[in-house]
Amino acid sequence: ADMFANEEGGPEPEWVITEREQFSDFRDLNKDGKMDKDEIQHWILPQDYDHALAEARHLVYESDVDKDQKLTKEEVLDNWNMFVGSQATNYGEDLTRNHDEL
Repeated sequence: ADMFANEEGGPEPEWVITEREQFSDFRDLNKDGKMDKDEIQHWILPQDYDHALAEARHLVYESDVDKDQKLTKEEVLDNWNMFVGSQATNYGEDLTRNHDEL
């Protein structure tokens, strides 16, 4: 209710519908309508999810303008704000070090 107060008769926003689907399909594993300690732990620290790989894929997907799965110096510089704000680059610290691959 803090984020969305459903007006009587009004449609739910798309994000609310999506969140409901996410909850029922992926979060409420035992389908009891609420999240218990194990479900919360699985949500926050999933065992089968590689955060670094997901962030790296996100950075490449968003920055690779020509979609060749390779980042040029220009593509990185054009999207510097995304890299500086990324946990994968240690919030920009790793970008100040010399790298042979660049």
